[in-house]
Amino acid sequence: MTRLSIVTPNYNMAPYLHETMKSVFCNLEPGDEYFVIDGGSTDGSADLIRKYESQITGWVSERDRGYGDAIAKGFARATGDILCWINSGDLLLQGALARAKQEIAARKAELIFGDDFFIDDDDRIIQFSRGSVSNLSDVMLYGNWTPLQDATFWTRQLYERVGGIRPEVKAAADYDLFLRMSVAGTSEYVPVTFSAFRRHDGQISATKWDTYKAERERSRLQQLSELQVSWWQGQSRKLFHLNKMRVRARLGPIIWRRGDLEGKSVKDYPCGTYWPK
Repeated sequence: MTRLSIVTPNYNMAPYLHETMKSVFCNLEPGDEYFVIDGGSTDGSADLIRKYESQITGWVSERDRGYGDAIAKGFARATGDILCWINSGDLLLQGALARAKQEIAARKAELIFGDDFFIDDDDRIIQFSRGSVSNLSDVMLYGNWTPLQDATFWTRQLYERVGGIRPEVKAAADYDLFLRMSVAGTSEYVPVTFSAFRRHDGQISATKWDTYKAERERSRLQQLSELQVSWWQGQSRKLFHLNKMRVRARLGPIIWRRGDLEGKSVKDYPCGTYWPK
């Protein structure tokens, strides 16, 4: 039996945490694990977690060193064959975890990444977001792109092979981990919408953008050095992939738009394929 472990990091996100946890609970299968790692919130998050602790494998509420440290704490407790995390505010669609297990087994990939929806505070769909790229490591190394974190799943073996998430990375922990795993293992895009990413003012990518960019670049340069990519090779590939991803960023939302879904409740849509229409 394949077992999956999922982690939710949280810090002062009580207004969103309940919906996130509920979306995980309805996806858990026998043997799966769920850990909620709270960073010492002062907004009642700990009381909310305690209310549902019978459905949670484990949880803590204590000060940490940031985003990467919280996720590392969760995965250090996990024993599942497949790992992922879902941030407070984001949602798993119904059937997401079972589908992730199926896709990893069928494709024999060590990491899979898919699509998601952007949603607002009322769980209404803002936009369909497609995560399709042909070579994950290349677009991460040279195109400043990161797979949709909430729609990404990987094996424990791959996670351990790269040394796990780095607790000291405070903002770009997702980029740093996914980059190292994309280089070290086999990865594949799957045309499946697994989750919903909620846009709100407290997101790390918005509040710590300068830190995120600096950490992303350090991670990228470190990986290029380990791969022994020459300066000229790196620059030429960066030029190509940056321009390619800029075009994708402009045209993708137009080409892949699902206007028929915009404004509708994401809870009415289970995990599945939403592109093509």
